[in-house]
Amino acid sequence: METTVMIERSTRKWWALGALSLAVMAVSLDSTVLSVALPTLAGVFHATEPDLQWFTAGYLLVLAAAMLPIGLIGDRFGRKRLLMVALVLFGAGSAACAFSTTSLEFIAARMFLGLAGAGIVVMVLAALTVLFDDAARPRAVGIWAAANFLALPIGPILGGWLLTNVWWGWVFLVNVPVALVGMLVAGALVPESRAAQRPGLDPAGVALSVAGLAVAVYGFIRAGQDGWTDPGAWVAIVVGAALLAGLFLVERRIGGRPGGSPLVDVALFSEPSFTWGVILAAVAGLAMIGTLFTMPQYFQGVLGADALGSGLRLLPLVAGLVAGTLGASVAARAVGAKAATAAGFALLGLGAGIGTLTTVASADWFLGLWLGLVGAGMGLVMVTASTAALSRLDEDRSGVGSAVLQSASKVGAPLGAAVLGSVLHAYYVAGLAGQGLPPAIAAAARHSVFAGVALAARARPADVAAVREAFVGGISAALWVSVAICGGGFVLALVFMPRGGAGRDRLGKADGKEPKLVSGDA
Repeated sequence: METTVMIERSTRKWWALGALSLAVMAVSLDSTVLSVALPTLAGVFHATEPDLQWFTAGYLLVLAAAMLPIGLIGDRFGRKRLLMVALVLFGAGSAACAFSTTSLEFIAARMFLGLAGAGIVVMVLAALTVLFDDAARPRAVGIWAAANFLALPIGPILGGWLLTNVWWGWVFLVNVPVALVGMLVAGALVPESRAAQRPGLDPAGVALSVAGLAVAVYGFIRAGQDGWTDPGAWVAIVVGAALLAGLFLVERRIGGRPGGSPLVDVALFSEPSFTWGVILAAVAGLAMIGTLFTMPQYFQGVLGADALGSGLRLLPLVAGLVAGTLGASVAARAVGAKAATAAGFALLGLGAGIGTLTTVASADWFLGLWLGLVGAGMGLVMVTASTAALSRLDEDRSGVGSAVLQSASKVGAPLGAAVLGSVLHAYYVAGLAGQGLPPAIAAAARHSVFAGVALAARARPADVAAVREAFVGGISAALWVSVAICGGGFVLALVFMPRGGAGRDRLGKADGKEPKLVSGDA
């Protein structure tokens, strides 16, 4: 009888993970679908270029800034309860996006959606810490990571089909049934949990974290849009960094007082597994952005694929990711977290390095080969590094600890896009300068590869190849930066990552011990 009960509990955990992963994928889909929908939304709302930028930036700002306070609220009041609220808000925010009538309404709905999305991604990751023991956690994190990245090809494929066949609002309304399913399954299968001793609210820490993350992310977004010579971008980045440094000092002071309850327990950063797990997961995401930023533009601007075709061409990346996530726990057990993480960076760098050889006429098999290697390396690093970080969290700190991991990732994404985007643009513009293009075509091409190709096709078809060649040169340069980032991650993993497998000797919790749950929830 006892064995049967244990099997039933284990099965329920995996079903719960499946539902939670679906909710995580919905949050990721919301970003990838939007990239396809922007041309349609520009016409629907008569949106200006700044409006279009804020359709994405507003969501990302709130998503990043809200994570640490949401982790604290979950630890204090109950993670399941907060997850359920976030799912309700996500469904409501999606409907608000669909029924917006002006750009301002849509931006407000997107920011509201970012708040709900932050609640989902942080509480789902916190739930993994509570639901799964050290042995099962790498596999659970692998499923979570796969759900995040499955949105890459599914978003353009689904978005392209919906925009072609039905009303544009369904691009957002599809999230409503997903949120509903997540609520039903989470309500039935996810246990309620919170910190045994409720943490204080720490208003100073909350204010500094929200302001620091929001301002820093805004600076990176602005640098990506206006270039690194923009003074406003640098002011925002420096101010954001100063606020986050102030957060660390304030939290250390609060944590040093008897009975102090800081937002972020800085003692976590004395644990190498947590610190370097967070850092290396963010570094991997930074390197991965090179592929995510460049290849959809390559597929559509150089190969001439539509949004659906672009999504399909990303499937080898997802296949590699699945292989990497499934093999991560085996690799970590066999050679330890240090070697497994370093191997992941080596695969990721190898794939990006091969990608630098991409031309305007690369075959699908070649593109699939290097994209698959990039995916496999990313899956291996992300699962191993994230599991190493989560292994140092007890149930009392799973909310805020998960928020720290997610915040690093969300800050790294706009930073990577800004750095790699500026490299791509600089080499692309330099390449255009040597092609002898007519001024009108050169000006259009500098605005975007899509505008340059479109104008060249109408005015001087012979110049289409020149625009595409210049853009591929920019892609190669951006991917070389990704290779360099992977090299840095490889060295950091070998030097600083603990040798032991992820999940050993969890701080504050003996291996195999069940977490503290609240009430009688199953």
